[in-house]
Amino acid sequence: MKKAQYEQRGPVPQDVIQAVEFQTPPLAAGQVLIEVLASPINPSDVLTLTGEYGLLPPLPAVGGNEGVGRIAEVGPEVTNLKPGQTVLLPIQGGAWATHMVAPAKHLIALPDDADPKQLAMITINPPTALLMLSDIVELQPGDWVIQNAANSAVGTYLIQLAKLRGLRTINVVRRESAVEAVRAAGADVVLVDGEDLGKRARGAANKAPIKLGIDAVGGLATQHIAQSLAEGGVVVNYGAMSGEACQISPASFVFRDVSLRGFWLSRWFQTATPARRAEVFGEVTKLIATGKLQARVQATYGLDQIKEAVTAAAAGERDGKILVLPNGPV
Repeated sequence: MKKAQYEQRGPVPQDVIQAVEFQTPPLAAGQVLIEVLASPINPSDVLTLTGEYGLLPPLPAVGGNEGVGRIAEVGPEVTNLKPGQTVLLPIQGGAWATHMVAPAKHLIALPDDADPKQLAMITINPPTALLMLSDIVELQPGDWVIQNAANSAVGTYLIQLAKLRGLRTINVVRRESAVEAVRAAGADVVLVDGEDLGKRARGAANKAPIKLGIDAVGGLATQHIAQSLAEGGVVVNYGAMSGEACQISPASFVFRDVSLRGFWLSRWFQTATPARRAEVFGEVTKLIATGKLQARVQATYGLDQIKEAVTAAAAGERDGKILVLPNGPV
């Protein structure tokens, strides 16, 4: 058994993590042993390694905050799961490992015939996209939404979810080479960011009001999104890929009543009712299992390649997700 462990944090994320051998303890009552099938490397995972994320686990720690696995063994008094079942890994960290032990009562069974690589990405990005579309601004079929970082995993999910809801999307990228992949994902409009983005976005929407802007970049990119919105529009920020604080001109706030707010899935988990969580994840799971919702995968890596995997995930120009497959191809 192996796990990708780090004992310190540092500015170069791949330098602090490595695969080490370990043994799981005997299963206690109510516990199961999970063989990890797949786990993505998200921006939050990279920021956790550098020490810049909002929640940092105590050290030493094992990387990875989401994924999917297969029940390998059940402990005493486990009646709700059986060996061979596919389950969603608990959101507790430690997904970059060949095996993990978890309480059976906290695990969610998933369809056994769905693609494990797509199921591995259920926990963070799809609900983030879904909730930003549903919980920020009241939208109706035909309404326009603008987002930047449209070639990211969240951006790709948002395009697909918007289309399923009859919404139209203006999708902003930072490089011309990303345009075609975003268009292929089902985007209505794809634009390269720039000083005149607001004018081009409003023209693309034929002057129909753009009520919601979604920003993952920060810096002046936030201002460009704000300038695209109709009076009273809302910008929701969920990341700072530029490494800069959000910038919006006071004119947008004062003269056009544009507002800025944030979204963090971890906070939503803390405040959402169990029924709401079940509703969101039930919808996401069904869409992914039926192939209506999926993310591009750029490359997969074994656990012994964790340094290369983190390097690839931290790179600025990617056209898909980086996945860790701790027990080999799935």
